[in-house]
Amino acid sequence: MIHKFFRRIFARNLPAVSTAPVVRMIPRKEHGISRQQISPGALKVTAALHQAGFSAFVVGGAIRDLLLGLEPKDFDVATNATPEEVRTLFRRSRIIGRRFRLVHVNYGNEMVEVSTFRANCSIDNNTGIPAQSYADQHGRLLHDNIFGSQEEDVMRRDFTINALFYNPATEEILDYLGGYEDIKAKRLRIIGEPVQRYREDPVRMLRAVRLAAKLDIQIDDSAAAPIGNLAPLLQNVPAARLFDEMLKLLMSGHSLACVVDLRMRGLHHGLLPMLDVILEQPLGERFITLALKNTDERVQQDKPVSPGFLFAALLWHEVLTAWNKRQAAGEKPLPALHSAMVETLALQRQQLAIPRRLDSIIYDIWTLQPRFLARAGRKPFRLLEHPRFRAAYDFFWLRCESGEINMEAGQWWKVFQHADGAAREAMLLKETVSKRRKRPRRRKPAESADRKSSDASCLMISAEK
Repeated sequence: MIHKFFRRIFARNLPAVSTAPVVRMIPRKEHGISRQQISPGALKVTAALHQAGFSAFVVGGAIRDLLLGLEPKDFDVATNATPEEVRTLFRRSRIIGRRFRLVHVNYGNEMVEVSTFRANCSIDNNTGIPAQSYADQHGRLLHDNIFGSQEEDVMRRDFTINALFYNPATEEILDYLGGYEDIKAKRLRIIGEPVQRYREDPVRMLRAVRLAAKLDIQIDDSAAAPIGNLAPLLQNVPAARLFDEMLKLLMSGHSLACVVDLRMRGLHHGLLPMLDVILEQPLGERFITLALKNTDERVQQDKPVSPGFLFAALLWHEVLTAWNKRQAAGEKPLPALHSAMVETLALQRQQLAIPRRLDSIIYDIWTLQPRFLARAGRKPFRLLEHPRFRAAYDFFWLRCESGEINMEAGQWWKVFQHADGAAREAMLLKETVSKRRKRPRRRKPAESADRKSSDASCLMISAEK
């Protein structure tokens, strides 16, 4: 009874309910995806859910990537079973998350993420009352665990290309919103009203930039238009979640294109302190461009990439500026460097929650930089033995390539690290001799006229005797 009362009170304020989307069934002969292209774990999860009487589909990025001719990194499953029902079906599984309650199911080395169909959180399905407790004052959703139908689940996803459902049993794709045509047209279109969807989750703006660069597609005009004005909403996103999304963006294999797009759309402010200032400086822009290009090449070649190295590179010119300022104020080089590093990371953590497990990597790379300029005695040998030498050397090489350090120093270390013992000793000897030659010779102080006169008198007296 009370529910009906609230419905009448809030009826005028309720948003118009859109009609249920009409599904298009796309057969395998049209889309070309066979069940053999789906991972074994995802096939077993969907089969077990079907056998238990539930519906289950492979969804999202995996189907999108397969249609684009890319190899998916993981396969997600969506079902009408609740997390607790999914958990009881699979022995090696666990429920995770607060805002999004999901189930991780493990098959061998593969982990399949299973989500339950969800409804729009802005309206409580049980009461019909606007669920204000689910959002903050900016419209950002704080909870998203109201379960619903498959049609409702489609409407709360972010982009049409991520709203395709694949049924391994029939090998059909279910397309409710024209995502299949958007993929063919290489178009990124947001589901629903763009401003509202970005307010619900500001991270979608970053995701749009990342997907457009990664998939080589264009953001739809209606989805792109509000991004610049809504960029400040990113300041309300928890730092840990913002870091996760930024890490995905920087490790996408297209980080350089993403950063350029972030800057163009005004999304870089506050993500990495003063990134816009750094990119406007010749040395800073070249250094970061080289670092991101190097990262992209390694990702595309399936080589390992260290997040610690990447963030050390992105923040280096802030450290360098603070370091030089402290030295100019009279601080000794090494204590000044340490203070600059602590100051920079403390400032950074106000925007992005860089995990402290990366601190040791970042600090080692930075603190080893002055040691590359000490090429005398046993110091180069001790530097070679440091566990982080390779990462620090790659970082030093980027500094040389960008013009911050003379390339001769980088070439010297390039040869030294691969030379044998005798060659290394010869290089150090040559370096020592070269430094001695460059060192100005100290002249003896000129003798005074009185001293010369005194010495002459002594010689005359001695001669007379």
